[in-house]
Amino acid sequence: MSALAAATEVLELAELHAVSQRETAIQGEPQPAATAVEATGQSDLLLDTQRSEVFGQFQSLEVMIPPHNRLVCLTDNESLAAEKFRFLGISLQHLRRDRALKKLLITSTIPQEGKSTVSGNLACALARRTQQRTLLIEGDVRRPSLSQMFGLGRIPGICECLQGERDLKKSVYRLEGPGLWFLPAGIAPKNPLELLQSGKLSAMMEPLTTWFDWIIIDSPPVMPLADTSVWMRLADGILLVVRQGITEKRQLQRGLDALEPKKMIGALLNGSRRSDRSDYYYTKVPSIGPNEGSKE
Repeated sequence: MSALAAATEVLELAELHAVSQRETAIQGEPQPAATAVEATGQSDLLLDTQRSEVFGQFQSLEVMIPPHNRLVCLTDNESLAAEKFRFLGISLQHLRRDRALKKLLITSTIPQEGKSTVSGNLACALARRTQQRTLLIEGDVRRPSLSQMFGLGRIPGICECLQGERDLKKSVYRLEGPGLWFLPAGIAPKNPLELLQSGKLSAMMEPLTTWFDWIIIDSPPVMPLADTSVWMRLADGILLVVRQGITEKRQLQRGLDALEPKKMIGALLNGSRRSDRSDYYYTKVPSIGPNEGSKE
């Protein structure tokens, strides 16, 4: 067993232990009135029924993963890179115990740092491990790459919904194989920022937040466009992707300055060459300040 696999196992055991302690504590607390318990159960049942009706309307798509892709959580599940994404998923599960964390924004300072690859792999890892409903949003409407990454081509999605040309339930797709749901970018108009800032994006996210347990948003880079700021206002947390040999220190500093500090949950160093087994992904989830970075 690799050191990382052992660490993953330890985290999983710790998670189970924490759940057990919480259940023991709950058992020792005074029980609420029966009517309140019944009302809560009925509310949960109603929500599950509504969810089932909604999810029955989503179209299913078969993914066609192109060769030489980097969706390692699908094509090379035993690799060190896939293991690190699972480790990241476990860390996020622990983090959401202390803060609201459902809508996670994945961004970078500049293009070519690997944010879309990170978004796709993390969504696959969460969907497989947690058995929770995970939605992957292709928020980079100017230069979408996730649709191509999953071999789907250009299909209607966000832009068509925001322009009133397509119902939201018709634009969310169940991806068979990965076990997650996908909201593609669609075909962007000439001025996508104006469309994103129209206020309709916030309204579109409201039902999605109710339907799904995890929402991973692949946003545009922070620089030089303002699109990321729109998505940032809607997210609960932000994960910044930087790439060794690509991201310059001054660019990283400008990117950090442009992001909301309270929503920053960490940075991910992509393309590290510090490992003797792989030079792919290294993650660090705890909050970082302007002068800190991922060194794991």
